Amino acid sequence: MNDYSIEKYNDGFRTQILSVWEKSVLATHDFLSEYDFKAIKALVATINFNDFQVYCLTNQSLVLGFIGVAGEKIEMLFLDPQYFGQGLGQVLLRFGVNELGANKLDVNEQNLKALNFYQKFGFIPFDRTEKDEQGKDYPLLRMTCVPHPTVNGEYNT
Repeated sequence: MNDYSIEKYNDGFRTQILSVWEKSVLATHDFLSEYDFKAIKALVATINFNDFQVYCLTNQSLVLGFIGVAGEKIEMLFLDPQYFGQGLGQVLLRFGVNELGANKLDVNEQNLKALNFYQKFGFIPFDRTEKDEQGKDYPLLRMTCVPHPTVNGEYNT
């Protein structure tokens, strides 16, 4: 699939990215209890995405996925599950690293697909927490990436 663009978030994308978030989490976070999923969903619904550098991967006006960065840290990267395995997650991750200067992220240790995805890209764990940011028993791996610049100034990982 090559008919996509990366667009800066605007509030017109809000409903779609919340839907992408939900579908993606349901497909990848099978370790979450139903209660915790609902609590996190309610928390995510309160996020002002304008507080982050959020960019949406779109096909015409359809949001396929999105990335959110604060400082040098990727705070969110979610892709609609129907687009898994097509290289679009890498497109978003590469954009976050190359264009937004991100080189850190946290990933749920139990989310093995995401962990493998980030490790293949060149992220390595440097710290581990026993609990997530809400104090729940979902360990996080804090990861960092040291990309290698290529001749054209982009990063090759």
